[in-house]
Amino acid sequence: MIELGNYNTLKVLRSTSIGLFLGDDEGTEILLPNKYVPEDFEIDQDLEVFCYLDNAERPISTTLKPKIVRNGFAYLEVVEVGNYGAFLDWGLEKHLLVPFREQSERMEGGSKYIVHCYMDDESMRLTGSSRVDKFLSNENVEYEQNDQVDLLVYRKTPLGWEVIVDDRHKGLIFDSDIFKPISIGDRLRGFIKNIRDDKKIDISLQPIGAKMLEPTAKLIFDKLEENNGFLPLHDKSSPEEIKKILHLSKKAFKKGVGILYRQRKINIQDDGIHLL
Repeated sequence: MIELGNYNTLKVLRSTSIGLFLGDDEGTEILLPNKYVPEDFEIDQDLEVFCYLDNAERPISTTLKPKIVRNGFAYLEVVEVGNYGAFLDWGLEKHLLVPFREQSERMEGGSKYIVHCYMDDESMRLTGSSRVDKFLSNENVEYEQNDQVDLLVYRKTPLGWEVIVDDRHKGLIFDSDIFKPISIGDRLRGFIKNIRDDKKIDISLQPIGAKMLEPTAKLIFDKLEENNGFLPLHDKSSPEEIKKILHLSKKAFKKGVGILYRQRKINIQDDGIHLL
């Protein structure tokens, strides 16, 4: 079955004057217009294409890479506001419509928003929504501490930054756990810090506990190599200095330095850390 709003691997059935017709195992066909046809192709070859509705509401495929897929989230820019809503640039010729009813705040041209892409049951069209919360649920959270997750930074709160976790859940990075600048729309790698009794998910940008040591040590080692084998940091450096240079907490910094020192990769002097 060809899924609109997503990538599909389809077989090249035949070549025509307007493009290639591709098909799935169920006999459904879709056009890949000439402008997207690869220079080298063969009949019966498999192609990965993105499928959606064109400006005439016809199913069409493309080799372009959209900025968002069905049931996903992305940070997209409004290119036009019309009578039915805002039209966002999602990397394809036809813009993604966010109807007024699906706007958490009235969208403005040139501004960017976190949106969700879904198939509207009434119109059967791919539609955007900035009412992000209704597409996220923490009811069936199956993570353990230190599990790695993909994050999309969603919004700032008094406690920290809310993030979308694996395109399914809502999490929070506390300000105290942030040691580098982040902003709305950033895509980050994170780690599960804690799942609370109320199903809220706390996220860390660094591995927790023992797992934190090795990558932290490597980060410091890499930074030393980038800076000709020297960093002006030591035990008496302030947390602010460490955060500015390494984007690490002082606790993480001391653990990483300890590992490198025991492995005899560094020498600690009064002026800072020297790479051996």
